[in-house]
Amino acid sequence: MKSIDDYKNKKVLVLGAGKSGTHAAETMQELGATVTLSDSKPASELPEVKELNDRGIETLTGEQPADILDRGFDLMVKNPGIPYDNPVVNSAVNHHLPIITEVELAAQITDAEIVGVTGSNGKTTTVTMITKILNEERQKGQAYAAGNIGISATETAKKATADDTIVMELSSFMLLGIKNLHPHVAVLTNIFSNHLDYHKTRENYVNAKMRITMNQTPEDFFVVNFDSDEWRQLSHRSQAKVVPFARTSEIDHGAYEKNGKLYYNDEFIMNADDIKVPGKQNVENALAAIATAKVLGKSNLAITNVLETFTGVRHRCQFVLEANGRRFYNDSKATDIEATQMALEGFDKPVVLLAGGLDRGYTFDKLIPQFKEHVKAAVLFGETADLLEDSLQKAGVEHIQKVDNLDEAVPAAYADSDEGDIVLLSPANASWDQFKTFEQRGDQFIKDVEKLTHKQEEH
Repeated sequence: MKSIDDYKNKKVLVLGAGKSGTHAAETMQELGATVTLSDSKPASELPEVKELNDRGIETLTGEQPADILDRGFDLMVKNPGIPYDNPVVNSAVNHHLPIITEVELAAQITDAEIVGVTGSNGKTTTVTMITKILNEERQKGQAYAAGNIGISATETAKKATADDTIVMELSSFMLLGIKNLHPHVAVLTNIFSNHLDYHKTRENYVNAKMRITMNQTPEDFFVVNFDSDEWRQLSHRSQAKVVPFARTSEIDHGAYEKNGKLYYNDEFIMNADDIKVPGKQNVENALAAIATAKVLGKSNLAITNVLETFTGVRHRCQFVLEANGRRFYNDSKATDIEATQMALEGFDKPVVLLAGGLDRGYTFDKLIPQFKEHVKAAVLFGETADLLEDSLQKAGVEHIQKVDNLDEAVPAAYADSDEGDIVLLSPANASWDQFKTFEQRGDQFIKDVEKLTHKQEEH
């Protein structure tokens, strides 16, 4: 960890516990700050509180004191998921109290090279691909994945050296809390209309994503998807060297697919069909990883060694197992329509779809073309079952069942399947109506499939 004096003798409020808050609080203390961590959950739900207290870090749990900011804090480190209209955060903004997120702190304390990855979909898979490629044939140091992927950025920054690379998954929430974070390579996978309940407008959401490149210089690289005119135009907002990638558009440099083959600057890299994980979205993720790997000097062999063997990230079009000629896939991370569109387009065999979840007030008619082309039957559950049924009927899907929960959906889907079919959980919805997280939903799907088939998940 790089020694800095920026926070010595400063009073720091860490708002929100969890991994990022806990590690930020510990790191700030190590840097000489007096730290208070506040979380609206009761102490009984925060197992990290005792350890923090043992370290001498004050914790305030339960209802947050209205006068908390009267304590004269110099800085707030905010959990990325806490919105800016939260009363404490809003008060901090009005009092011009500096607010950062944990990834900004991580960037300040590391000498490691940073690769930042953002986008609406594909971030985690792209981060994982890049990290694995950067570790192939590596002679010095190591590449670490961190950030929104579920691994603390500050804990990673503490152990990383100048010989290492940190590949950070950066959500829009995280990027709103950066000041000086400076990735040598910034990657934009795509931008759809996500998290508008948090950002209020699409323009705000796009602007948050583009903060990933705001500190880049002409010595850096901005790897950006050129399959949308909007995303192409966004590239002009970066001072870095723009490195495009495209699956469907024709481009004359960067990483692209042409006639089923993947190229970088006219150099053949591999066949698209040789990518181990299925789906067009994973071709796009691979192209982003290829572009990043090439600007960082990796060989084609390092790239193909990874992309021809990488089986996917858990809950993201993850192959679970094959039984009786059916292949089961867990795409629980598909919490929006676009992710399910890409998942369905990735299969050329009939799909029995399991879908449904939290009702966010929109219909699913955007999925009608994918339903019509790929779905032979559907099993629906959760708050949006009726809305999904309506769109599936418009698409002409005849076999539709509605059940109460995922436990009932798995055997129902199997009953609707035939040998050679794909049984796919790709909900197109957030999980919060019946599950705490999409991970919990995906884990339950895997357990249900294992129970049904009497087989174990393949790794």
